[in-house]
Amino acid sequence: MSDPYNSSSTRVAASVLNDTMVTTAPELPGHRIVRNLGLVRGITVRSRSIVGNFLGGLQTIFGGNISIYTELCEQAREETYRDMVAHARQLGANAIVAVRYDATELMSGLTEVLCYGTAVVAEPQPSATPQ
Repeated sequence: MSDPYNSSSTRVAASVLNDTMVTTAPELPGHRIVRNLGLVRGITVRSRSIVGNFLGGLQTIFGGNISIYTELCEQAREETYRDMVAHARQLGANAIVAVRYDATELMSGLTEVLCYGTAVVAEPQPSATPQ
Protein backbone atom coordinates (compact mmCIF):
# COMPACT_ATOMS: atom_id res chain seq x y z
CA MET A 1 0.00 0.00 0.00
CA SER A 2 1.41 3.41 -0.92
CA ASP A 3 1.85 6.25 1.55
CA PRO A 4 -0.64 9.04 0.69
CA TYR A 5 1.36 11.65 2.63
CA ASN A 6 4.67 11.17 0.86
CA SER A 7 3.50 10.95 -2.71
CA SER A 8 5.74 12.57 -5.29
CA SER A 9 2.74 14.06 -7.09
CA THR A 10 1.78 17.20 -5.18
CA ARG A 11 -0.28 20.15 -6.32
CA VAL A 12 0.68 23.71 -5.50
CA ALA A 13 -1.87 25.77 -3.60
CA ALA A 14 -2.56 29.44 -4.19
CA SER A 15 -0.45 30.33 -1.16
CA VAL A 16 1.77 28.42 1.22
CA LEU A 17 0.20 26.37 4.01
CA ASN A 18 1.80 27.46 7.28
CA ASP A 19 0.76 27.44 10.93
CA THR A 20 -1.15 30.73 10.60
CA MET A 21 -3.46 29.02 8.10
CA VAL A 22 -4.44 26.21 10.50
CA THR A 23 -7.31 26.76 12.91
CA THR A 24 -9.77 24.94 15.14
CA ALA A 25 -12.47 27.38 13.96
CA PRO A 26 -14.79 26.50 11.06
CA GLU A 27 -13.63 29.63 9.20
CA LEU A 28 -10.35 31.45 8.70
CA PRO A 29 -10.67 35.14 9.62
CA GLY A 30 -9.89 37.47 6.73
CA HIS A 31 -10.17 34.66 4.18
CA ARG A 32 -12.88 33.14 2.03
CA ILE A 33 -12.91 29.38 1.50
CA VAL A 34 -13.14 28.78 -2.23
CA ARG A 35 -12.69 24.99 -2.31
CA ASN A 36 -13.08 22.14 0.15
CA LEU A 37 -10.51 19.38 -0.45
CA GLY A 38 -11.78 17.04 2.23
CA LEU A 39 -10.65 15.44 5.44
CA VAL A 40 -6.94 15.29 6.25
CA ARG A 41 -5.36 13.50 9.16
CA GLY A 42 -2.23 12.49 10.94
CA ILE A 43 -2.08 9.42 13.14
CA THR A 44 0.48 7.84 15.44
CA VAL A 45 0.44 4.99 17.91
CA ARG A 46 2.69 5.41 20.92
CA SER A 47 3.77 3.17 23.76
CA ARG A 48 5.55 3.95 26.98
CA SER A 49 8.91 2.36 27.54
CA ILE A 50 9.82 0.44 30.69
CA VAL A 51 12.16 3.27 31.68
CA GLY A 52 9.41 5.84 31.02
CA ASN A 53 6.94 3.88 33.12
CA PHE A 54 9.47 3.61 35.94
CA LEU A 55 10.29 7.34 35.91
CA GLY A 56 6.61 8.24 35.57
CA GLY A 57 5.83 5.98 38.51
CA LEU A 58 8.45 7.77 40.61
CA GLN A 59 7.00 11.16 39.68
CA THR A 60 3.50 10.06 40.74
CA ILE A 61 4.80 9.47 44.25
CA PHE A 62 5.56 13.19 44.60
CA GLY A 63 2.45 14.39 42.72
CA GLY A 64 2.13 17.27 40.31
CA ASN A 65 2.89 17.28 36.60
CA ILE A 66 4.23 13.95 35.34
CA SER A 67 6.68 15.54 32.92
CA ILE A 68 7.81 12.32 31.23
CA TYR A 69 4.21 11.61 30.15
CA THR A 70 3.56 15.25 29.27
CA GLU A 71 6.57 15.16 26.94
CA LEU A 72 5.38 11.89 25.36
CA CYS A 73 1.91 13.36 24.74
CA GLU A 74 3.34 16.55 23.27
CA GLN A 75 5.62 14.60 20.91
CA ALA A 76 2.67 12.50 19.71
CA ARG A 77 0.52 15.60 19.12
CA GLU A 78 3.32 17.36 17.24
CA GLU A 79 3.95 14.30 15.04
CA THR A 80 0.28 13.90 14.14
CA TYR A 81 -0.05 17.65 13.44
CA ARG A 82 2.93 17.56 11.06
CA ASP A 83 1.48 14.50 9.28
CA MET A 84 -1.91 16.22 8.91
CA VAL A 85 -0.28 19.34 7.42
CA ALA A 86 1.76 17.17 5.02
CA HIS A 87 -1.43 15.39 3.94
CA ALA A 88 -3.13 18.76 3.29
CA ARG A 89 -0.15 20.02 1.26
CA GLN A 90 -0.24 16.83 -0.80
CA LEU A 91 -3.87 17.64 -1.70
CA GLY A 92 -2.95 21.21 -2.66
CA ALA A 93 -4.50 22.95 0.34
CA ASN A 94 -3.32 26.29 1.66
CA ALA A 95 -5.34 26.10 4.89
CA ILE A 96 -6.89 23.63 7.32
CA VAL A 97 -10.02 24.43 9.31
CA ALA A 98 -11.92 22.65 12.10
CA VAL A 99 -8.78 20.94 13.45
CA ARG A 100 -9.29 18.47 16.29
CA TYR A 101 -7.25 15.93 18.28
CA ASP A 102 -8.45 12.58 19.51
CA ALA A 103 -6.71 9.88 21.56
CA THR A 104 -7.70 6.30 22.22
CA GLU A 105 -6.04 3.78 24.48
CA LEU A 106 -5.77 0.65 22.33
CA MET A 107 -4.47 -1.44 25.22
CA SER A 108 -2.62 -0.77 28.43
CA GLY A 109 0.36 1.42 27.59
CA LEU A 110 -0.52 1.74 23.87
CA THR A 111 -2.27 4.91 22.71
CA GLU A 112 -3.44 6.11 19.30
CA VAL A 113 -3.30 9.88 18.73
CA LEU A 114 -5.18 11.39 15.80
CA CYS A 115 -5.12 14.96 14.48
CA TYR A 116 -7.66 15.80 11.79
CA GLY A 117 -9.29 18.71 10.02
CA THR A 118 -10.69 19.90 6.71
CA ALA A 119 -8.21 20.85 3.99
CA VAL A 120 -9.31 23.91 2.02
CA VAL A 121 -8.14 26.46 -0.47
CA ALA A 122 -8.73 29.93 0.93
CA GLU A 123 -8.14 33.35 -0.55
CA PRO A 124 -7.75 36.64 1.30
CA GLN A 125 -10.88 38.75 1.46
CA PRO A 126 -10.42 42.28 0.25
CA SER A 127 -10.46 44.64 3.19
CA ALA A 128 -13.30 47.10 3.35
CA THR A 129 -12.08 50.55 2.39
CA PRO A 130 -13.89 53.62 3.76
CA GLN A 131 -15.44 55.84 1.06
